Amino acid sequence: MARRSIEQFTGLEADPTRPAIVVDGVTETFRLHHERAVGLKERLTRLRRGSYTDFDALSEVSFTVEHGESVAVIGHNGSGKSTLLKLLARILPPDRGTIETNGRVASLLELGAGFHGDLTGRENIYLNGAILGLGREQIDERFDEIVETAGIRPLLDTAVRTYSSGLYVRLGFAIAVTVDPDILLVDEVLAVGDAEFQSRSLERMRGFVDAGKTFVLVSHDLDAVREMCDRALVLDRGRLAFDGPVAEAVELYRQRVASAAAPRTPDATRPVGCASRTWSSSAPTASRSWRSAPRAP
Repeated sequence: MARRSIEQFTGLEADPTRPAIVVDGVTETFRLHHERAVGLKERLTRLRRGSYTDFDALSEVSFTVEHGESVAVIGHNGSGKSTLLKLLARILPPDRGTIETNGRVASLLELGAGFHGDLTGRENIYLNGAILGLGREQIDERFDEIVETAGIRPLLDTAVRTYSSGLYVRLGFAIAVTVDPDILLVDEVLAVGDAEFQSRSLERMRGFVDAGKTFVLVSHDLDAVREMCDRALVLDRGRLAFDGPVAEAVELYRQRVASAAAPRTPDATRPVGCASRTWSSSAPTASRSWRSAPRAP
């Protein structure tokens, strides 16, 4: 067996002999409480008899991403897309199954994630760089590029809690793409930026893909999905409904959206005014079977 470096063992250097991402039978379960306790006394009295429902945000999801692939994750709201990216970024641990990432991972997920509001933009750049495994000298080398990409030089020594949502995204994206990650995870937050920033961001992501890096994008912008990715995963109620070419994935997703938006046909066997309690999609199912489940909150 080939000898690995310390960086490969710690996950900071990609091992080209192994896939970039391996997700095997992953299930992520959240507990939905039916009643919310207000005070401490109420919390203690309801400690044993509180009612709740277990909700699978993801259920038995498995896939592999090779180095250099650009993969989109699409699906309706509540299908588990953002939960999947948080698992890949190791923000959440899987309840069942395993996830392996091979190389340095940079993520741009929720707005402001990874920033300390009381620290300045300058301090947050060094903080995020350290979290991504860079030393101070490495961050120094990239510092000016990060600042120019984010366009925050006049506010560099101001606490980031005073930044607008657009500046938050600019700074987060600049750090993520400048630290030279092997795997880049991007959620829908780029939609917060203005048109100029979105154009520059897409250009940087194209360069990232052209450089042979691994790219995972969650987006409802199907035009961007087709332009940036050559493969797509369709999630439906926490299950992997499709894994394949992006054009087929987009068509399947559109069929399911249209099916969900179509008016339901009343059950002829029921009396007039009696609503049906069950409904199933008529859209064709690809790759895996799926069933109705509660939507994520």
